[in-house]
Amino acid sequence: MFLRSFLAPTLGVALLAVALGGCGGDNAPDRVKIGFLVKQPEEIWFQKEWEFAQQAADRLGFDLIKIGATDAEKVLTAIGNLGAQGAQGFIICTPDVRLGPAIMARARSYGMKVISVDDQFVGPDGHFMDVPYVGISASDIGRKVGMALYDEFARRGWPLEETAVCVVTFEELHTSKERTDGAIAALVEVGFPADRIHKAGERTTDIEGSFHVGSAMLTRFPDVKRWLVCSMNDEGVIGAVRAMEGRGFNADTVIGIGIGGSSCVVEFQKSSPTGFYATCLISPKRHGYDTAEWMYKWITEGVEPPKDTRTEGIIVTRDDYDQVMREQGLL
Repeated sequence: MFLRSFLAPTLGVALLAVALGGCGGDNAPDRVKIGFLVKQPEEIWFQKEWEFAQQAADRLGFDLIKIGATDAEKVLTAIGNLGAQGAQGFIICTPDVRLGPAIMARARSYGMKVISVDDQFVGPDGHFMDVPYVGISASDIGRKVGMALYDEFARRGWPLEETAVCVVTFEELHTSKERTDGAIAALVEVGFPADRIHKAGERTTDIEGSFHVGSAMLTRFPDVKRWLVCSMNDEGVIGAVRAMEGRGFNADTVIGIGIGGSSCVVEFQKSSPTGFYATCLISPKRHGYDTAEWMYKWITEGVEPPKDTRTEGIIVTRDDYDQVMREQGLL
């Protein structure tokens, strides 16, 4: 379904899928072509961005060129491929925000317009670049997660002295740090002791990376009987929760709340509840459909997109995720 349908695309730098005219169609010379580059094409979030962007392409009548570009070399090669195909612009989630200057220089050499999505370009001075950007309200979403964790902790009446917070961090990425910092700030503001909130950095932002973090956290704090868990994404929480469940914790002693909604469906669909309690659902529709539509209008009508657009999140649990996701076209 949600998971099964979007794990099919072939990966690699030449992961190209032309939206229209693929089988003998007549591709007019003046037809608009727009690229959509993502850093992790195997992840459902990016596949959903592509899906929504394709909906915009189908409605507006332009060619969408989807490319998986997982490192600096592949990004620059992909931009060259787009230029050779006559693309007038592209949307990109860069694998490294510091590539911003190189991406913009390469794009200008082909006369292409650029919208950055998910991760914001950083210039050589360390400041964000003046490039249209669509991201999430990272700090606000993190705070929403922190408040939801505290509310569920309070509802269950857990003893404070037996409870601690595991924060799986990836502070190399600005938007990731904003999310986890926001969660911590919200918890502290409502009275959760700062000395019972424990941060641990993961090397990779996936389930395996956070699993190692969760295991190490249990070793560091063997006396903690109940855990609250948060991270930058669903995967960061799922991995830590699974590590805890491997040590005897369960849905009665762990409250994990992720961010994203792209990977939590498997957890919610398990026959019995797990320690993964909820997620702050972020819809990829604006990041896919809206960016593609804005790029098309920028190319065809000269209407420049907003400089900075942020997406909000919604807390969903095992009880209501199905309804909410269907309403947003995610299932």
